[in-house]
Amino acid sequence: MAPKPALSPLSNPDRWVDTYADALFRYALTRLRRRQDAEDAVQETLLAALQGHRAFRGDSAELTWLIGILRNKVVDRIRLSARENLASPVDDIDEPIDQWSGTTNKWLRAPKTWRTDPTQLVEDGEFWDQIRKCFAGLPERQAQVFALRTFDELDAEDICQQTGLTETNLWVLLHRARGSLRTCLEDSWFASESKS
Repeated sequence: MAPKPALSPLSNPDRWVDTYADALFRYALTRLRRRQDAEDAVQETLLAALQGHRAFRGDSAELTWLIGILRNKVVDRIRLSARENLASPVDDIDEPIDQWSGTTNKWLRAPKTWRTDPTQLVEDGEFWDQIRKCFAGLPERQAQVFALRTFDELDAEDICQQTGLTETNLWVLLHRARGSLRTCLEDSWFASESKS
């Protein structure tokens, strides 16, 4: 007779929703941006975790394990969205690639001066609220690749494999996302800072 499998070192799965749902939802929402998509990804994660919880060996914290599953669900959704959008051109294809330096290698519009110490901004909740608002304003594909590159720290090759983008398209989307975030922050955050 085969020995009984060891019990999973996880806490009671019935408590996962109460304990981890908010953290999982925030993680998913920052990457998927649509509330319904984030909720669906969290539900799929909890279902997958429930089905596979006996295989969990306890090598990481429960939340870390759940986020690992969620990350895969998020990437699957991004990959599906990228396939659906593959026939459509890169966002705003007529927009100039570089709005700030043009072809002269000189600033067309120099960055605004930061009066606040950047290390203080990291701890400023209002600043992070503004970052979230600016991020929410990005076109979907820009936000997706920006999240994969910046939040999940995936390299370009992995992102291209997961989204079906060429490396050139990826870098264009990242460049535009960073530029849009910069403009949004300058207009909404640093503009008010310069008035004070």
